[in-house]
Amino acid sequence: MRSNLIAGLDIGSTHTCAVIGEVIGDPRHPSLAILGVGQAPTAGLRGDFVINIDEMTESVRNAVSEAELMAGATVDRVYAGIGGAHVRATNSMGVVAISDEEVTEDDVERVHIVARAVALPPDREMVHAIRQEYRVDHQAGIKDPIGMSGVRLESEVFLVTCQVTASTNITKAVNRAGYRVQELVLEPLAGARAVLTEDEKEVGVAMVEIGAQTTNVAAYYEGKIHHVAILPFGGATLTQDLMRGLAVPYKEAQRAKEYHSHAFAQMVDPRETVDLPGPSPNQMRSVACELIAHIVEQRLDEMFGIIQGELQDNGVVERLGAGIVLSGGSASIPGITELAQQIFAAPVRLGVPAEGLGGIADVVARPRFTVGAGLALWGADRFAETGRGASTRASGIVTRLGVWLKEFF
Repeated sequence: MRSNLIAGLDIGSTHTCAVIGEVIGDPRHPSLAILGVGQAPTAGLRGDFVINIDEMTESVRNAVSEAELMAGATVDRVYAGIGGAHVRATNSMGVVAISDEEVTEDDVERVHIVARAVALPPDREMVHAIRQEYRVDHQAGIKDPIGMSGVRLESEVFLVTCQVTASTNITKAVNRAGYRVQELVLEPLAGARAVLTEDEKEVGVAMVEIGAQTTNVAAYYEGKIHHVAILPFGGATLTQDLMRGLAVPYKEAQRAKEYHSHAFAQMVDPRETVDLPGPSPNQMRSVACELIAHIVEQRLDEMFGIIQGELQDNGVVERLGAGIVLSGGSASIPGITELAQQIFAAPVRLGVPAEGLGGIADVVARPRFTVGAGLALWGADRFAETGRGASTRASGIVTRLGVWLKEFF
């Protein structure tokens, strides 16, 4: 019978992905053995918001059920991702007087409460309050101040907020599917957990996760998160460009992107062609792969330029010693790392979930599983810290029944 199961749930614009793993190894530094992965088309979502609870509930149920079937176990709670343009992130400082000349756990808790005590409008709620660093009597860069002597304790906290309606509807859809949301996690932070190393975060790195409708950006340096952004473009933007540029239906444009595209037109053989549907029924025509690559390259060039401007405007572009890590579904396009290196003028690598994973980890070792695997790893970290947040037995039927009764009665 499985124990200490963690489930990550990534509700993307086009697909919903569930990843189930088991926490194994040293309780203080555990790894996650991947047991099952499930996917289902996302329905009931438009942009950042749920528009049909029943359809989204079915998407969640199908994805998690498929993962449970592969894992041979059931879960009763999930770590669910949240993102979108409604998300806001900022740094906040808290200051307290040290109670007894030496910093205690109570002092640390008090300064954390002060740092996160910001006024929020009624339509917004806190998602994360991530402790960055402490200062004792203006001495900065302290990770753990307990036991240090001083009179003044300061704490820097990275706050993330979202719209209440967005989080409530995600939670409601998960509950109706028969599960419980253990924690909502910002998607860029989950993605970064899956593909960035601690050394990269220390030196300075930005994760760029290209989803279907949005692109997540998370920039770290000195081991701390300094900026997150969710930008309103992604793989679907490339598909729409191909649909217009090649005059083909969306489905054929998607197929051309997945199987025949390239991010660097000059690397494509100009003699290579592909057959695509023509304007008349049952008519096929030959299209140069170089043309497909040219359309994709032009749009990616623009997207990377916007991302670079975002990093520049927030003062982090000069601090990215470890460069850029690309992930997400569209990061699999051939030539994309070469194009990104040219635009960012920095080292670029392709990020896939790998570190800290065991079991059938090869199943999620693809850029499109970045957020789903990251959510599961986030849950494993929480379990290591608190000893809570896992499905502790193979059957979650009792818990699911309780959630269902609470939701409907």
